[in-house]
Amino acid sequence: MDASSDRRRVLLKLSGEAFADPETKYGIDPETVGRVAGEVAAAIERGVQVAVVVGGGNIFRGVSQAAKGMDQASADYMGMLATMINALALREALEAHGVDTRVQSAIEMRQLAESYIRLRAIRHLEKGRVVVFGAGTGNPFFTTDTAAALRAAEIDADSVLKATMVDGVYSADPLTDPDAEFFERLSYMDVIARELQVMDSTAVTMCKENGLDIRVFNIGVEGNVTKACLGEPVGTLVTTTG
Repeated sequence: MDASSDRRRVLLKLSGEAFADPETKYGIDPETVGRVAGEVAAAIERGVQVAVVVGGGNIFRGVSQAAKGMDQASADYMGMLATMINALALREALEAHGVDTRVQSAIEMRQLAESYIRLRAIRHLEKGRVVVFGAGTGNPFFTTDTAAALRAAEIDADSVLKATMVDGVYSADPLTDPDAEFFERLSYMDVIARELQVMDSTAVTMCKENGLDIRVFNIGVEGNVTKACLGEPVGTLVTTTG
């Protein structure tokens, strides 16, 4: 970040599961997507520049399909297409809240989205538009977490905001282990050494090497997306010193 600038630019990572119907855990729930879009819009109104990377697990999970015998590369490409469905849904919801939005795809889809161009994405952000990055990195064998870290580094974001279904980072899965310890602050090395489920190791390492803080928070709590975008202390912060 340019020291002479007081702008705040963040990369919001949304899992596909966050878009899903609460009951079926599948598909796209318009109410949930609309709420998230409204919270992003509130951050935009406060002057924050927001880019988004979306997953596709609510529609298709390449990892699980590969485990069932499907070719890994083919499964991953199908997962990339699923992220584009979510990206388009989020764009519609953001536009409904009056936020100019552009979808950029790592795989060329001229009728649906712009192709990913780094400088164009930065220019959109500088103009107050939200940029939604779809299709992951455009390559198989990489997760959307890694795509989020990569795009955050490329656009010179200040931090990566990882929206999850729990309050932050725990020593174990809090949904199955009532004794799981909550961490308010961690270092990158703590996350890697303890194999904590923050983001995949490639993504965490990329954030560490590029000085990108990671904030992990619960997307299910109303207002958390806006707070995280504004830099307020919600969830768990992963940073250099811990």
